[in-house]
Amino acid sequence: MPARTGPVRLPDTMLCMEISQPGPPDVMQPCRRSLPKVQSGEVLIRVVAAGVNRPDCLQRAGHYPPPPGASDLPGLEVAGIVVAVADDVSTPAVGDRVCALVSGGGYAEYCSAPALQCLPVPAGLTLIEAAAVPETFFTVWTNVFERGRLQAGESLLVHGGASGIGTTAIQLGTAFGARVYATVGNARKQALCEQLGALRAIDYRRENFLEVMREQTGSRGVDVILDIVGASYFADNLRLLGDDGRLVIIAVLGGAKSEINLGQVLMKRLTVTGSTLRSRPVAEKGRIARALEQQVWPLLERRQIAPVIQDVLPLHAVAQAHTRLEANEAMGKLVLRVTDEL
Repeated sequence: MPARTGPVRLPDTMLCMEISQPGPPDVMQPCRRSLPKVQSGEVLIRVVAAGVNRPDCLQRAGHYPPPPGASDLPGLEVAGIVVAVADDVSTPAVGDRVCALVSGGGYAEYCSAPALQCLPVPAGLTLIEAAAVPETFFTVWTNVFERGRLQAGESLLVHGGASGIGTTAIQLGTAFGARVYATVGNARKQALCEQLGALRAIDYRRENFLEVMREQTGSRGVDVILDIVGASYFADNLRLLGDDGRLVIIAVLGGAKSEINLGQVLMKRLTVTGSTLRSRPVAEKGRIARALEQQVWPLLERRQIAPVIQDVLPLHAVAQAHTRLEANEAMGKLVLRVTDEL
């Protein structure tokens, strides 16, 4: 597919971080590769910053292979400048500042992305900030508001409230009129979540979240639970849900297999659902992008909500970022600075 480029000649090769073999963080090594070729419906982005996410760690460890056709380089979200577009793409255009959800390839100076999965950088946000948006905002929107059907006036419990997903869910749930609660692992994370709008952040190391939430809701139960833990929380999640409650599972850090009490599902009319994002069709992810642009981008531009970034590291320090993420040290997002912002 021929591509339209800007006035600046693109280099033949780019710096990137590749997974030399499955293993611990230090298996990621710098290398040089040819720039990605722009396919039909795609754009090429000069990457200024890339977000770091749990799925990147899983891929590095050999547990989350990229879908067919995707880059083998890790990195699921980028922000930067469009430098080339396929002939069949009208938006975005060369020179536009965008952030994008990608299926791989983000840990590099250049990354190709489906045009449908690109969004304009919200007014007032830097490219560093914009790089922390796509993966978490796409995930929270589709799982909390579409699959979980969260409505104003309902209650939402977010497990892992201080994570990138958690800080996004707390802010969006609060902005759309829900009563939001969270579980966290220490007092610093409690303070962060309550600053962001959580009515109560529960330190699971010192408190039983089931007991606390029953007290908080007057034993009525919670309407929606966003869960990244999985099996070890499953039974208590079902007990905590109120009538017509919805449990949305997006990760299984605490195990993937659990028994289910079908009686609770029947008696309380519960919905248990979950999803992954990476393998979904481009058209589906494009639809989510348009919903975000319409419903959420105005909130970002007014700074009613904002991505929470704990630290910005250079691309070559990606192993340090993965180590911190896997140790549950991060609060909000870690972002890699790939090139200088224009």
